[in-house]
Amino acid sequence: MFFRVKKSGPRSYLQIVESRWENGGPRQHVVATIGRADELAVKGGLASLLASGARLCEQVILVSAFDDPEQAPHLAAKRLGAPLAFGRLWEETGCRAVIEDLLKARSFEFPVERAIFTAVLHRIMASGSDRSTEKWMGDYDIPDADGLALHHFYRAMAWLGEALPDGEQAHATPFSPRTVKDEVEEKLFERRRDLFTDLSVVFMDTTSLFFTGEGGETLGERGYSKDSHPELNQMIVGVVIDADGHPVCSEMWPGNTADVTVLLPVIDRLRHRFGITRVCVVADRGMISAATMAALEERGLEYVLGVRERTDSVVRHAVIEDKGAFTPLLVQRAAGETQLFVKEVRAEGRRYIVCRNEAEAEKDRADRAAIIEGLDRQLKKGDKALVGNSAYRRYLRTTTRDAFEIDPGKIADEARFDGIFVLRTNARITPLQAVLRYRDLLQVEELFRTAKALMHTRPIYHSSDEAIRGHVFCSFLALVLRKELQNRCAEAGIKPEWADVLRDLDRLQQATIDNAGKTWRIRTEATGTVPALMKALRIALPPRAQAPGPPPLSAAPPPQKRRGRPRHSATRA
Repeated sequence: MFFRVKKSGPRSYLQIVESRWENGGPRQHVVATIGRADELAVKGGLASLLASGARLCEQVILVSAFDDPEQAPHLAAKRLGAPLAFGRLWEETGCRAVIEDLLKARSFEFPVERAIFTAVLHRIMASGSDRSTEKWMGDYDIPDADGLALHHFYRAMAWLGEALPDGEQAHATPFSPRTVKDEVEEKLFERRRDLFTDLSVVFMDTTSLFFTGEGGETLGERGYSKDSHPELNQMIVGVVIDADGHPVCSEMWPGNTADVTVLLPVIDRLRHRFGITRVCVVADRGMISAATMAALEERGLEYVLGVRERTDSVVRHAVIEDKGAFTPLLVQRAAGETQLFVKEVRAEGRRYIVCRNEAEAEKDRADRAAIIEGLDRQLKKGDKALVGNSAYRRYLRTTTRDAFEIDPGKIADEARFDGIFVLRTNARITPLQAVLRYRDLLQVEELFRTAKALMHTRPIYHSSDEAIRGHVFCSFLALVLRKELQNRCAEAGIKPEWADVLRDLDRLQQATIDNAGKTWRIRTEATGTVPALMKALRIALPPRAQAPGPPPLSAAPPPQKRRGRPRHSATRA
């Protein structure tokens, strides 16, 4: 039924009309003529009629209630997207089950697992301290997280970083004891492991994390700061990633620990913790020293290492100047094909792989030409300011008049390295395999940049090593969830930008309206990347509008258990 205004001469009448389907077509029947439209408007008759009928319609009661400031219903809105998406991944990666299993022997009076998930979600969406987590969570609809306070987050972080009993400290590194977070990592790896899971190739990178305070009993130390804050205490955080880009584990050391000293203890731990039988270390030159390479060979471990082409005298002369022929190789990559020229060179009992990338060589030539052009312009203006510029200084020489000029010999020497990178390896693999493994390292550097961004979760106000370890470990769990989301998106054939994912998930909100003892739920429209994400994660969004209904007559039977991931249909947003 609907209202209709019917004109009759100079007057207009308000009618109630019902539409029916008769004889194969719609027919309209006048149910009642209420009166003249102008008289109803003047006397308020229509408003009285609608208000009287509204008592029989909850939707109209709800809308009209907002007009009465004394009886207005309670309205609240929370963000829904991130808890839905990452909550599903939290379940399916096994994070929730592993943590709850480890908590069975403990008697906490608050939901520790919910506190950890909330902290992990905060690392993904905003990052920062646990103090900010407590304030941030109020804007998100996180199931069963009501009532969590700051001291709960502090206690949950301390539990994650709590040292295991003395009898479970075998193969701990010299820098840190085995803790609860190590058990979480090992159990997560076991859940993901199958007959084809292989850790023969792992990648590790480190970053520094400074403290505004002391930084715990042992972790906070002065050292080389990658954040340019040498005046502050810091810690070193390492992340180990497998060949498929899955985060395997995290390590934490005092801030004065050098990178070259951590690789061997970490490898020894990996072999014990995850049952690795064959290890091939793939690392960049900053992680390796001569002593480390000797120790790797003593342990019978293989390695593929980048070397310093310009400063290593053996590489600079014997390897680069080798007259052997290059072999062309075509490398398939996700972004397309790459043409490489490779040759194997042996010098002083060592095996080197020399690689030349013509595309990179052309880029190096263009970059150098631009530098030389800029250098020439600056020399015409005056040369005193050029000495402090490292890009310029390597092409200059001093004249007899204590002035500077461009050195053609240095330009020619630099051109020898255009598009060149050199690997040193003792692995029993072909040159192509060595190159591919090293290129894998270059590709996972993007993951390391993501890890570092998530690990830089400052400020940290914790004053104990245990709580600091737990705080940083939540960032590692955030990295696990992000990688899993990327895998699901790849399987679905989508590749959204990470910033768009976070922004679009935050825009998905749900408002609750409490009125007269009943609760209404209104959801915003799913826009941007959200529909595709929810489909990839097999999540059914709640209805756009959910009205209160009668209570169920009986409890629904529990769902039957099934193997594999649960399958859900995604509703159209």
